[in-house]
Amino acid sequence: MTRSEPTTFLSTDDAPRKPYRALWLVLLLGWIVSYADRTLTGPVISWMIENKVGFIGEASDPRALGGLVGSLFFTGYMLTQYPGGRLGDRFGHREMIVLSLLWAAVMTAVSGIVVGLIAFVGARVLTGLGEGVFYSNDRTLILNHTPPAKRTLGLGVVISGLSIGLTLGLICTPLLIDWGASLGMGIGSWRMPFLVFAAVSVLVALACWYFFHRHLGGALRLGPPLLRLLAVSAPLLVAVLGLFILADELRWPTWGTAIGSGLLAVLVIGVIVARIRRTPEASTLLGRDIVIIYVAYIAILWNLWFFSFWSVEIVREAADSSLLAAALTAAFNAGAGIIGFPVGGWLADRALRRGVGRKPLLIVFSVVYSLLVFVFALSISGGSEPSLLLLGLILFCSGLFFNALQPIAQGITGDLVPEKQRGSAFGMLNLVSEIGAVASPVVSGVLRDATGDWAVATWVAGGIMLVSAAMYGLVREKRPVLTG
Repeated sequence: MTRSEPTTFLSTDDAPRKPYRALWLVLLLGWIVSYADRTLTGPVISWMIENKVGFIGEASDPRALGGLVGSLFFTGYMLTQYPGGRLGDRFGHREMIVLSLLWAAVMTAVSGIVVGLIAFVGARVLTGLGEGVFYSNDRTLILNHTPPAKRTLGLGVVISGLSIGLTLGLICTPLLIDWGASLGMGIGSWRMPFLVFAAVSVLVALACWYFFHRHLGGALRLGPPLLRLLAVSAPLLVAVLGLFILADELRWPTWGTAIGSGLLAVLVIGVIVARIRRTPEASTLLGRDIVIIYVAYIAILWNLWFFSFWSVEIVREAADSSLLAAALTAAFNAGAGIIGFPVGGWLADRALRRGVGRKPLLIVFSVVYSLLVFVFALSISGGSEPSLLLLGLILFCSGLFFNALQPIAQGITGDLVPEKQRGSAFGMLNLVSEIGAVASPVVSGVLRDATGDWAVATWVAGGIMLVSAAMYGLVREKRPVLTG
């Protein structure tokens, strides 16, 4: 039985306005811990490579293998995007947010405890499966409980937690590894960031549960959606982990395993699309304009996880710097979102109020970002060592435009479907676009090992983004009626 959210944060004639900005805050905290939990894998793998320890550092192709671990995480993450949004539409978006945070906290802790490559991959895939339900339900809660005139700003403010989480993950992971070493953990020091971030995630999950219970509809029923999420996740885990184990036994190259995970993702997308086509929702969830956005958004996830996963390693190699110095420099790209996300949302709302629409901003920001990525590619090619200051400046400027364009695209997506279908729509958006996140880490790692530097992989990232800018030009934007 379908159950809608029991309250709203919008004002009515007989009820005072409720604190939708407080909702933004708790969801922002959720983004922070969610992205910190997933970002720490990249710096941990860089530490293993640098010190030649662990199941990554001792491999013959460590960067390709490290990228594959990241890609398998995102395979799990993408496969629960649509089911997570669908479950939110059915059981409640609040419940799915809390379940996602608790699930990710437990599996992040498990990632820091397990022994062996296969167990670690399994733990990261499970982490991705749980975190995959956060996005669609978070975006839906904001749109459903924020005045239309401030919705894109709300989307931008909340998702700035992504940048904060990325920044914390990049900077704190080397520090926590050093702390683990000082406590005598030795080559197991990489486990410390997982354990610390898991504990923080539990606290944020409890804070979200308290806020939702107190201000957004009373008691939460976590049992039914948890059982359904477990039922959905179990076969997906078996499929992804089985693919990795088979590849390990048969000694497939890492790129072969990545292709296998991509085919699995395409198969799941095909099954879901076939099911949607048989429902009345097909006309909106699979409409021309929203499908264009689904596909164009692949470029955003490709670039997001190219830089989020590999930026520390790129800077470390290009500038021949320490891991901590590289992490601090790479954090300029992630930290730019703290400004870019809300400013992009604010500019989009302002454009709506002026009757211009959001699409022109989306196209311009995509093109400018692509050009800055090309400048970054030039700066790390040619054999000379660029300064950390130069790399940090380029990463910051590109990050401003990259992060600003995301809430704009999300706002356009949410307005293309009815309110009751937004969870499913955002689930489809991230399901399709996560193809970029699945492919980017491993493809970029393979390109690095094949060419000897990161320039080619960077040119590819910028080129993909230019293609997406052209696709946005084909979208017919649907503008909301502004109130509040």
